[in-house]
Amino acid sequence: MTVISDAPEEKTEQAPVPEGHVRLTIDGVEVIAPKGELIIRTAERMGVVIPRFCDHPLLEPAGACRQCLVEVEMGGRPMPKPQASCTITVADGMAVKTQRSSPVADKAQQGVMELLLINHPLDCPVCDKGGECPLQNQAMRHGRADSRFVEPKRTFAKPIPVSTQVLLDRERCVLCQRCTRFSAQIAGDPFIELLERGAQQQIGIAEGKPFQSYFSGNTIQICPVGALTSAAYRFRARPFDLVSTPGVCEHCAVGCATRSDWRRGKVTRRLAGDEPEVNEEWNCDKGRFAFRYVTASDRFTKPLVRDAETGELVPASWTDALRIAAEGLTKARDGKGVGVLTGGRLTVEDAYAYGKFARIALQTNDIDFRARPHSAEELAFLASTVVGTSPESGGVTHRGLEAAPAVLCVALEPEEEAPVLFLRLRKAARTGRTQVFHIGQWTSPGVTKSLGTLLSCLPGGEAAAVSGLAKHAPDVHDALSGDGAVVLVGERAAEVPGLFSALLSLSAATGARLAWVPRRAGERGALDAGAVPNLLPGGRLVTDVSARAEVSHLWGLQPGALPTESGRDTTGILTALAGGNLDGLLIGGVDPNDLPDPELAGRALSRAGFVVSLELRPTAATAHADVVLPVAPAAEKSGSYVNWEGRRREFAVTLERTGALSDCRVLDTLAVEMDVDLFTQTPQAAAADLAKLPAVSRVAATPSTPAAQPAPPKSDAQALLATWHQLLDNGSLLVDEPHLAGTARPVVARLSASTAEVLGVAGAPTVTVKTERGAVTVPAELADVPDGVVWLPTNSGLSTVRATLAAGHGSAVTVTAENLLPGSVHNGGSE
Repeated sequence: MTVISDAPEEKTEQAPVPEGHVRLTIDGVEVIAPKGELIIRTAERMGVVIPRFCDHPLLEPAGACRQCLVEVEMGGRPMPKPQASCTITVADGMAVKTQRSSPVADKAQQGVMELLLINHPLDCPVCDKGGECPLQNQAMRHGRADSRFVEPKRTFAKPIPVSTQVLLDRERCVLCQRCTRFSAQIAGDPFIELLERGAQQQIGIAEGKPFQSYFSGNTIQICPVGALTSAAYRFRARPFDLVSTPGVCEHCAVGCATRSDWRRGKVTRRLAGDEPEVNEEWNCDKGRFAFRYVTASDRFTKPLVRDAETGELVPASWTDALRIAAEGLTKARDGKGVGVLTGGRLTVEDAYAYGKFARIALQTNDIDFRARPHSAEELAFLASTVVGTSPESGGVTHRGLEAAPAVLCVALEPEEEAPVLFLRLRKAARTGRTQVFHIGQWTSPGVTKSLGTLLSCLPGGEAAAVSGLAKHAPDVHDALSGDGAVVLVGERAAEVPGLFSALLSLSAATGARLAWVPRRAGERGALDAGAVPNLLPGGRLVTDVSARAEVSHLWGLQPGALPTESGRDTTGILTALAGGNLDGLLIGGVDPNDLPDPELAGRALSRAGFVVSLELRPTAATAHADVVLPVAPAAEKSGSYVNWEGRRREFAVTLERTGALSDCRVLDTLAVEMDVDLFTQTPQAAAADLAKLPAVSRVAATPSTPAAQPAPPKSDAQALLATWHQLLDNGSLLVDEPHLAGTARPVVARLSASTAEVLGVAGAPTVTVKTERGAVTVPAELADVPDGVVWLPTNSGLSTVRATLAAGHGSAVTVTAENLLPGSVHNGGSE
């Protein structure tokens, strides 16, 4: 936008109007603005703030509150009455007068404010919005000192729970429709709507249909009047009592900007931050509400060591715990060796410290961050295609998705695994620019709301489906050949042999760009930091002599000090421990029940000679640990994550002086006890050390595993299992969040009507899914799942697929009926 000076001393020629722009005046100042821009937005960028309630830059115009009235003239002819500046676009020759220069606009705005306050209650002393309320601020600045309306105010029963975590005070509502527009336009969850008409019009929900959305917290944040409040935060604090700290969400690989508000050493609420390149102004409810794990009653606050006499873990000083840990790890290292499992929760700096500790202190490449199903093919794909990519190097970005002609999601359920990425896909699809395709097993809510097309296949058959696109779905193949097309692949791909190879072939054939979207926040950073068995920091191959020499020099090591062969992956480490081929294990932030085979993990832990665990809270590994060292959660340390784009997302410490130590600090001190210097005393020191090893050109060979069809079930009572995680599940970071848990999606087994008939479970209200390891019994629901397939959530409620069934995506399972009641299986569709 250009602002043209109206200095009187010298008359100058008018500046030319660029193509696609118009010239207008606002409050007598001549400006040039893009065609199609709203008056309120042009004025805003000039520094003229027009009051508003319904307007939001990321929502479609509504003109609902009428607070933004201005005078508008076209061709010298004024419009007959003030107009809503949030609904009218700029035009050539337009003259706009805001409240700053027009008594008519000022009077109109005061009148609207008076009307909005007729029934607004005097809740300000107790309202959660008090102190940060746009209605308060604008009433003081643009309202009248007194009101002509003295009649009794309208009242409603309050509050009513829109959901378990969103409460509604109806008499506070000014009907701006921000919440309803967000739900319908952004999230695609139109469960909250305007009800009634006239003076009785109000926000509400349909009877028996709660506001069940993964994004409902955003409606609380954008509500301008405190009508929508958080059940977890209500009456807990006032904004002026809180300290606000910007941060980055630790829950998934999107890396949303956040703002944590805290006092007295406790976070009281978390809000979405404004980051246009990543999350715009939104976040999911998990990122907004799931922060109370920091104050969980069972959190470790002191080191624990196992008493030699009683066999119990007992508190110990840091000095004693570190000495015992160092002695045990040194003995195990000098014996058959030590493996390192880090999990996906780590910051970049912590992951770097684990990798450096493994290579220097433990003298091994046996380290892997993949505490989930994984494969050698995946590791080759990550090393050849993913490591080191970033927006700066031309990698796929959130904005790139919006501009893509087509996006194919493979082994990825965006709404469940990367919710704000899903919002971008929905936004791109709603503009009509982007076709979204999903290779999966059923039309999930995410497929429906992204306006996507399901390309159905058997679980485990995704590789064949990708390889057959040109033959069986030529329209999809052609769409992916468009300039800027993108293929997104999730962590579930590691369970499908040949899928990564098929995706690389598809990318080569169509020109579509590939992007890997892990589920956890720390996985991409751990890859770049070298917490994998075949890579040093920056994507350097451990088998590359020159790469080892470079790293040895920068780490101050003697030539040849680094191990020369690729190490074991997660399953290899556990197998070696169970078989007695490793003596020790260093484990950080890993729940054995998340691993592909928890029983193998249990055997490995029980047979390990010495186990050191760095953890926040007890897990299944704690029972086998010889030393437990407590570490700081994200809120109590600084650091950075690398999101799925490869974008560095740095954050500062929120809660200072808690005494909690970051993983990198604990490992640095532990290394000193083993006569090794890591130089990772602080996250800043670790980051500076890592910066000396920037990403290098990827030289690893690409995987070339042939696509395989899933093995058919062995009997008529069997089916193939499809499974993935739901956003709100049994995850350890969701502890102490009853309000959030109340909005989790129901735990059901989904199968087709014909499959139910064949398996003899038609009419059963519940079904039991079995393997030789165990059984899961959950309600049954019909869906458009391929015949011969049953779907279960991976780790929700009683459906603990890995811990109970020791099964995964594409496994054969037995399905039987429980409590046969004809007609009780209902058609779930895509809800």
